[in-house]
Amino acid sequence: MKTQSADTNPIVEEKLINILRQTSIPKRLSKLYSLSSLAIQLSKRALARKNPQMSKQELDLLFVKLNYGEKFYKIVDQFFRKAVDGEE
Repeated sequence: MKTQSADTNPIVEEKLINILRQTSIPKRLSKLYSLSSLAIQLSKRALARKNPQMSKQELDLLFVKLNYGEKFYKIVDQFFRKAVDGEE
């Protein structure tokens, strides 16, 4: 088997892959969700530290812009603006 990671011993990598294969799908999905949530949380925390003057909503919009692109950012921004103005 060709190794997937240049900095991991091939024997260790094979054992890790075997463990993953034996893990149930719900457990794998749970781990995926947990790691994704952690990555988002750390990203937002880094943005907040770099931009202490921004409100939570501004930081959330910046996160959307950086991770999902300008087009989606504009849609979300318009939604927030309509919600604040009381429009539906």
